[in-house]
Amino acid sequence: MSGPASGGGLAGRRVLVLVGGSVAAFKAADVVALLRVGGAEVRCAMTPAATRFLGPLTLRALSGNPVVTDLLTPPERGPGMEHLTLSGWAELQVAVAASANLIARLALGLADDAVTATVLACRAPLLLAPAMETAMWEHPATREHVTTLRNRGAILVGPVAGRLASGREGEGRMAEPAVIVEAAAALLAEGGGAARRGPVG
Repeated sequence: MSGPASGGGLAGRRVLVLVGGSVAAFKAADVVALLRVGGAEVRCAMTPAATRFLGPLTLRALSGNPVVTDLLTPPERGPGMEHLTLSGWAELQVAVAASANLIARLALGLADDAVTATVLACRAPLLLAPAMETAMWEHPATREHVTTLRNRGAILVGPVAGRLASGREGEGRMAEPAVIVEAAAALLAEGGGAARRGPVG
């Protein structure tokens, strides 16, 4: 794990980390740890597929908060549903290991798991860190979904070229956790949690 993001912007801020079902999901642990080092309060939600790559208990230990993995999970305190509690709490959403499937569902406005339902209900800026094989990243369908999300104000960090889970080299590797956290800190410092258009990185 690299060092914490420089330049501030995280202290006392509320960051929601959303974890998708890519092999890169294990790197969410570093993202959460670095956000905490920077002084942010962190909560997490995971897709069902993400829990196959990373145990929710790990993110609970690192964030200090319960991790939402089930759309129908009741909140720890008070009435309502946990995805609605999270959506109202977050100043910034950071979706890591954002697979082609997750990006497509977000673009289509689906709300069939804890992550997609939270994003649909949330008005905080969305920072996306895609992670997938090159052929999937370059597919016209993925490109269209990315354009849709960017037009709605989502900000992308990565993906980058490098070694992929398949062993091949190509674009689609998730940006490093420190880079993602730096982008999150910059967004919060510059916009104060307000929505912003266009890509980062």
